[in-house]
Amino acid sequence: MGISRPVLTATAAAAGLLLLAPTGASAAPADDPPRPARESGPVRDSGAAADGERAAKAPAAATERALRDVSNGLPGSGGYPRQQHLDRPPENLDDKSIKLDLTPYHAIAPKLNELQKLSNRISVEIAGRSAGGHQLYLVTVTEPESAREARSQERMRRLIEQAPAKAAKDKQIKAEYKTPVFINNNIHGNEWEGTDAALKLIGKLAKADDADAKKLLSTSRLYFNVTANPDGRIAGTRANGNGFDLNRDFVTASQPESRAIRQVAVDKQPAVMIDLHGYMNGTLIEPTTPPHGENYEYDLFLKNTYANALGMESAVNGLGYTAEKDGVEPAVIPFRDMDEGWDDWPPIFTPQYFAAQGSVAAHTIEFPMTVNNDEYDELPVEELRRRSAINTDIAGAAMTATLDFARERREALIADQIETFRRGAAGEAQIPVSEETVPGVPGIGPEDVYTTEFPRAYVIPAGAGQRSEAAAARLVGHLRDNDVRVERASRAFRLGSTTYPKGSYVVDLHQSKRGLANVLLADGSDISDKVSVMYDISGWSLGLLWGATVRPVEDGRLDVPRRAVGAAGGSGYVAPRGDLHLALDDPKAIAALNSLLKDGVSVRAAKDGGAIVPASARRAAGKVADTHQVAFDATRERGGRVLHRTRVAAAVTPGELFALREMNFEVLPVSTEELNDGFDLSRADVLFVSSGLDHEKLDDAARRALDAYLADGGGVVARGAAGAELNADTGLLAAKAVAGNGDANGVVRVDNADGGVTGAAPGHSFVYSPMWFTDLGPGVRTEQSYAAQAPLVSGHWRSLEDGSGGPGDAAGQAAVISGTSADGCDVVLFGTEPLFRAHPKGLYPQVARALLDSGR
Repeated sequence: MGISRPVLTATAAAAGLLLLAPTGASAAPADDPPRPARESGPVRDSGAAADGERAAKAPAAATERALRDVSNGLPGSGGYPRQQHLDRPPENLDDKSIKLDLTPYHAIAPKLNELQKLSNRISVEIAGRSAGGHQLYLVTVTEPESAREARSQERMRRLIEQAPAKAAKDKQIKAEYKTPVFINNNIHGNEWEGTDAALKLIGKLAKADDADAKKLLSTSRLYFNVTANPDGRIAGTRANGNGFDLNRDFVTASQPESRAIRQVAVDKQPAVMIDLHGYMNGTLIEPTTPPHGENYEYDLFLKNTYANALGMESAVNGLGYTAEKDGVEPAVIPFRDMDEGWDDWPPIFTPQYFAAQGSVAAHTIEFPMTVNNDEYDELPVEELRRRSAINTDIAGAAMTATLDFARERREALIADQIETFRRGAAGEAQIPVSEETVPGVPGIGPEDVYTTEFPRAYVIPAGAGQRSEAAAARLVGHLRDNDVRVERASRAFRLGSTTYPKGSYVVDLHQSKRGLANVLLADGSDISDKVSVMYDISGWSLGLLWGATVRPVEDGRLDVPRRAVGAAGGSGYVAPRGDLHLALDDPKAIAALNSLLKDGVSVRAAKDGGAIVPASARRAAGKVADTHQVAFDATRERGGRVLHRTRVAAAVTPGELFALREMNFEVLPVSTEELNDGFDLSRADVLFVSSGLDHEKLDDAARRALDAYLADGGGVVARGAAGAELNADTGLLAAKAVAGNGDANGVVRVDNADGGVTGAAPGHSFVYSPMWFTDLGPGVRTEQSYAAQAPLVSGHWRSLEDGSGGPGDAAGQAAVISGTSADGCDVVLFGTEPLFRAHPKGLYPQVARALLDSGR
């Protein structure tokens, strides 16, 4: 039996105060105590949630409390309209939309101000700010609601999600609940026209007096994200101000725009949504080709999405544009008209994420006439404006058809959303699609059947069984931000053959959003033999790649006393005495270390790859432990070499740049052009190359500068093809880089060497165009290798036509290598992609440790 031990919080440690609290930590020698287990963070008691009748009672009680709380100032307590005067941004004549005769960002706020004056059906809220600081406008269109009516709508919305079996029988929901419809525009900044179509439609609805419009607005709430990417709209770029493709960011939600959209999904609970894009001719209207997301209730989703697609197709084609006259081809529905290549497998895309949040009809729409990239620069202005006008018409037709669909099928849509949540809460099996289960959708075949076996639950252990408490806290917080229910065990418990300590987190998959929980936490599936080509990534897993220990539980009984978690418990801690050890197992720990080094704290390397902080720096450690929520344990180890603040010259992707800054590295972006312009490499301690630096394109002066940097012992960390080419061109390490199938990506099993770059790293990594290294020269060390058997866990990785480049060729080969060049330059080469799109956070420390070890 464990004994109670004092818990010393980071703040208390810094102030020299000891706070006593009981925990379940095990006994240990008093002269070198382990860090006690801690349980903190706001927690709501939902009763003992166990299987069977007891498990049903606890969520029901929590639901009733949640429904009562609606009237106590929670979202939805105010009525509609919710109007405010928007400040007009400064006029920007360089806004790229102006050339297309579209609405520049600075003109959107004045238009919305006028629309609010025009009608009490129009509300405008600020949903957030973009990476570049621009406001995100969320417009709600509905008939006015009193505060009491709004509270009633919120009560019904919560009932649908939190007690779907009860909601299915609720007569008020059937009669009065307003269908939430979400229209997302301009998520790719240089796909402009959805914004203008939305503004036109909002203006039309503001004063529409016909019976259909009145019925629509009395039975629906319409939510318009006017421009999801104002940074890109202004600059004419696909990405936001941080260089991110926002329509790839919904697993991680690393960007403020993605988080704002996620909050719409959570707070508004759309039953129907469309996402406006360009450019594909003819107009592309989802549903998609296989593979289909295996965690959706796909029978309900396909039924509704296909029906709405037919209505949008009719509306778009009905505009009268033709290939002969206008260059506009007829609309295309991939599910019906294509074999593969346009899938809904990963939840990184907006519609697929909304399907995981409970939308029963969700679509990408691609209008047809290209006006971006080369066409933007090369076509006459008149032609660009002709094309943009067509695209705006088509976007408007798709929106109007979707609203007609929502109005006509209101009861069925809400019933299907309730059924989606009910199946999850009840833990029922999915229903495979077929022509019998989804009547009215032609062409369904076995190639469309994708289902999964949900585990009973996931456990994120506390205590010694948890690899990283910081990673666990981040993961729990992320799940809660996605509206996944997480609970915490109020005592130790046993599931199967494993005993978990008090304070362990439990994600019960008998919940309404089980599909979303599973899509985030599951290992995923290897679909290499299912289709020959994928549109984007095929594998992802926060359970394997975020650095926390996560255990699926198959046991049918979940007799675990637990309480609902409102937020993850904090993991900031400083041992009360002695020197301190910081495990560099998480990005937060790297950020904390870099903060200490920036402040001049003397830090030394630990044998296990962590960091040793002297007892004299306990106050500084307490400060960063609170800021970054990391733990400093007591240690007797004296520490090795001195660690220094590392300045990184980075020729990397936007996602990698973002990740480096998240870890608090001092980053100096560099490229071929900047080196040719005289960039001073002596300012850097280490050069990180993965993109944007081509040795062959360096001029003579830049090559001499690079050679001088290397001869002076400047470190190099490199990844992928660009990194391998730099290594070969400069003769750093004797190794042959072998490229796998360039279309491959996914989660892979790896074996890690002790210490160094990958010591104590997770046993999984991520690849995108995987690479490995052979013919290693003397002194070249394998830091990580692909598993000797079946390295691919989930994703899509086939051999090339000649049989090479597949996972079988990579098995057992070196994935990450290190060594010292003849000039004394420390080098690390990655064949994996550990910072991919700022996503696999548990892999970040591998790059961080490589940078710290290689810096001069």
